Amino acid sequence: MRARRAKGPRDRYPPWYRQVTPRQWKSMFAAWVGYLLDGFDFVLITLVLTEIAGTFGLSTAGAASLVSGAFITRWLGGALLGAAGDRYGRKAAMIASILLYSLGTFACGFAWDYTSLFAARLVIGMGMAGEYSASATYVLESWPAPVRNRASGFLISGYAGGTVLAAQLYQWVVPHWGWRWMFWIGVLPVLVALWVRRSLPEAGDWSAEVEAAGARPRPFGPLFAGRARRRLNVLLAAVASAALFCVFTPAGAGHTPWLAALAALCLTAFAVQLGGRRGWVLYVSLTLTVFCAFLYSWPVQALLPTYLKTELGYAPAQVADVMYYAGFGTMAGCWLAGFVGDRFGTRRAYAGTLLLSLVFVFPVFAVQDSLVALGVLLFGLLALGQGISGILPKYIAGHFPTAVRAASLGFVYNVGALGGAVAPVLGARLAEGMTLGRALALLTFGLTLVVIVLVGGDVPVRLARLLNREAVGDHLVPAEAGGEAGAGAGTAGESGRQRPK
Repeated sequence: MRARRAKGPRDRYPPWYRQVTPRQWKSMFAAWVGYLLDGFDFVLITLVLTEIAGTFGLSTAGAASLVSGAFITRWLGGALLGAAGDRYGRKAAMIASILLYSLGTFACGFAWDYTSLFAARLVIGMGMAGEYSASATYVLESWPAPVRNRASGFLISGYAGGTVLAAQLYQWVVPHWGWRWMFWIGVLPVLVALWVRRSLPEAGDWSAEVEAAGARPRPFGPLFAGRARRRLNVLLAAVASAALFCVFTPAGAGHTPWLAALAALCLTAFAVQLGGRRGWVLYVSLTLTVFCAFLYSWPVQALLPTYLKTELGYAPAQVADVMYYAGFGTMAGCWLAGFVGDRFGTRRAYAGTLLLSLVFVFPVFAVQDSLVALGVLLFGLLALGQGISGILPKYIAGHFPTAVRAASLGFVYNVGALGGAVAPVLGARLAEGMTLGRALALLTFGLTLVVIVLVGGDVPVRLARLLNREAVGDHLVPAEAGGEAGAGAGTAGESGRQRPK
């Protein structure tokens, strides 16, 4: 008779897909649909940028500023809707966010000039920011702790799915009906997302936190402690918003460096207050990390359709084919990132995958006359370089406890996302002295190296521990193996991760 094999450490856990209950899969689907619409709505502006520029008589840099418009209000939307998620629950914040950016998308179709379109983009930015923080925290806190990188990767893949859907509709809709119909069509699926979300349960970690504390969290309490501080912070918010608006519109022409510095000081003041004496370094360093991540990724995301149409001379159908490859590359990369992150740890997966992506950067922009070769290379670049962003929510959210997680994630990510506002304009400016392809390659390669150092070297936590030796590496990974689904935050960092089958 064959001897029975002794059970090892890996036998204590069932296969990962059996650890996820049907209700948790439903939660994932509801959040994923929201991200699908998020990606669809946001990528529309990049696909129809040349058509809009022709309609309103805009330069390449002027048209690129429309992409930046959504980022100007992201910091405010992420903070407010994130705080609402901590205070009133992740589910309510998700519904409010999707309604907000859908309204902005619908309004884009009625824009009569540059200013009205820019204003609609501001509304989209607020809603997108809230969707990111609310949906990410909802899914991460609802899924089992050992597979939370996978939860993050699956969720963010919805954004890439939205880009694929938008690319396919672009070649059918725009040549026949014009660019406005793309925005009007993009509103219709919102009803599906709202219908799915109406019966969802609240996130497990948040519910447990409220029950244990006996009160709802007040994540922005430090910002409103006293009448003087309250008034000061309202003033800071107004100044930051006005400065950012001037930076990314002709209103600030000639004064951009000073206005950018003013906005940065205001936003840093918020980070210092939120983090407190011992935690402000973590907020600032994480924000800078996200900023650099957007600087390397968003020049390609925002200006790739323009590059294909202007420098390579591709027709709309060919652009749609290339974006199809690119979208599926990012989606596959998100899935891969989740599995690799759960196997090797979030930081190691993030830095290692980015390092591999550098192999594809310059070859992508060297291809001139082969649609298939360009598609294959873009698939590889975006799978490794952009797809790894699938575990960015897990990476950021893990630095914060449940009570302030949505607000902190919303603030840090969306202030850092201003790198996405700078990126397309920076790419367009660089292209004035060289080809657009070369400018995109240089930005992507250089900033990717910076992010590899910041994430791989665990720089934000190392800096935070200069002021707080007890700074936690990952609140989303329990200290003890075998935590239940939706378990509360622990104190283990990368070394405490679990490895499901």
